[in-house]
Amino acid sequence: MRAALAAEHAAVYGYGVVGARAGKARAAQAREGYAAHRARRDALARTARDLGDEPVAAAPAYDLPFPVPDGAAAVRLAAYLEDRVAGVYSDLVRAADGPLRQEAAASLREAAVRSVRWRGSGVAFPGLAERAGGR
Repeated sequence: MRAALAAEHAAVYGYGVVGARAGKARAAQAREGYAAHRARRDALARTARDLGDEPVAAAPAYDLPFPVPDGAAAVRLAAYLEDRVAGVYSDLVRAADGPLRQEAAASLREAAVRSVRWRGSGVAFPGLAERAGGR
C-alpha cells in the first residue's frame, strides 16, 4: 500500500507537468487524470491511517523519466505515469485481500483505461510489464 501511495504522489506531481504542456485539446483529459490521482492518493492515505500506519509523504519534487518540452512529450508522460501506477496496483492486487484488493483492482483498471486514452492503444496485461512486452 505504501508503494501505491508513493506512486500516486508521483502521478499527481507528473500530471501537473502534463497539464502544463498537454495543450488545449488534452486539457480536460489532463484535469481528469490529475483529479483521479488526487482522489486515489487521498483514499490511500485514509486507508493507511485506518490501518494504524503513517501515510508516506510526497517528495518535494520528482525526477521525470524524460524531458517534457511539448504536448507530444506530455502525452507520453501521461501514458508512462498510468503504466507505472498500473504496475504498482498490480502488485497490490497480488498482495492484498478483501476491500483493499478490490480497490487496487479498480485502480488498476482505471489506470489502464487512462493509459489507453493517452496512448491510443492498450497492452494485453496492464500492470504486468513482464507479460506486456516490457512496456
